[in-house]
Amino acid sequence: MEIDLEALRRYCLKKEGKISEEFPFDEYTLVFKLYGKIFILISTNTHPVTINLKCDPERAIELREQYPSVLPGYHMNKKHWNTVTLDGSIPPKEIFAMIEHSFDLVAKTARLPSRKQAAKKKSR
Repeated sequence: MEIDLEALRRYCLKKEGKISEEFPFDEYTLVFKLYGKIFILISTNTHPVTINLKCDPERAIELREQYPSVLPGYHMNKKHWNTVTLDGSIPPKEIFAMIEHSFDLVAKTARLPSRKQAAKKKSR
């Protein structure tokens, strides 16, 4: 089963935090950011759709070995990014887990709103 572009958009827009959706590079590369940091790039002019996702380096290697449709990130730091072809060879649940992982990695480094930063400091 393939995941379509609209399903990706809905999933990304439901994420918590300041999410932006834009085309900063060209008219075909849809980018979702969390507080200004990219967590997914979607190539809208390819079929099947391809996405670039941030990934822990060790996990990136494991995913590339497990799935032929996962490759080092195209035009990205190949240690930290994967390009995933959504050709139906990877279960949707795994694709969404990859997106979640990318989002979580970006969330760790994204600038949090000042009130969340203050709450985080108080809890330490």
